[in-house]
Amino acid sequence: MWLLKGLFDSSAPSKISEDRRKELLLFEKQNGIRFRSLELLNLAFSHRSYAHEQVGVGDNERLEFLGDSVLGLAVADYLYNTFPDKAEGELARIKSFVVSEDTLYDVALKIKVDNFILISKGEEFSGGRSKKALLADATEAIIGAYYLDAGFEAAKDFVLRLIVPEIDKVVENRHKKDYKTLLQEYVQKNFKTYPKYRLVQKKGPDHNRTFVIEVMILDKSYGPGKGKNKKEAEQDAAAIAYKALAGSNTN
Repeated sequence: MWLLKGLFDSSAPSKISEDRRKELLLFEKQNGIRFRSLELLNLAFSHRSYAHEQVGVGDNERLEFLGDSVLGLAVADYLYNTFPDKAEGELARIKSFVVSEDTLYDVALKIKVDNFILISKGEEFSGGRSKKALLADATEAIIGAYYLDAGFEAAKDFVLRLIVPEIDKVVENRHKKDYKTLLQEYVQKNFKTYPKYRLVQKKGPDHNRTFVIEVMILDKSYGPGKGKNKKEAEQDAAAIAYKALAGSNTN
């Protein structure tokens, strides 16, 4: 299929070196999977920045698109069959957590996507190997590639090995919380207002910057929260505020 596809589609896999082949075999061994086409697996690791630097190399964005749907279906199928007593809203809530960028980033680190991702020199310099969105997207691309290579059942088994522990965390309330949403709901309900976030400071060089943010509720400041981007810093500040306002039973 991919040989025919390659005649018409610039995103088809390109040939890989012997050294790269050994790296991909190591990834397979570490994660208990086997691709018939290592070129397809390699494509899943090819970020668009890398593809722009290399002649005749495709990127992983179409595989990411496909993998997102495979991931969603595998998780939905598991939740539907495992929790027959849970309502649709609760199933949707669990699914939203476990297919989120945060969860996929954690999964990416667990399967060492950061060690195998192909990125440009500029992206490497700017810390791309540790960027949450980049690694989460590559994880979806790997799922999409495995679906094409081995079929849905194999891809579903792979997904569930990675995601079921995350589902268990949500069911047992051990997952990472979206503290910005929790804080907003709490403040709206109890104070009839909204949290307001303020950037206090940006520290460090562009490729390794730390953001410092505080959150104002009525006339009181909470924080500061810190993170590698504004979103992370706001979540950190929101967590501090929420735990202070809602009490100790918030973990």
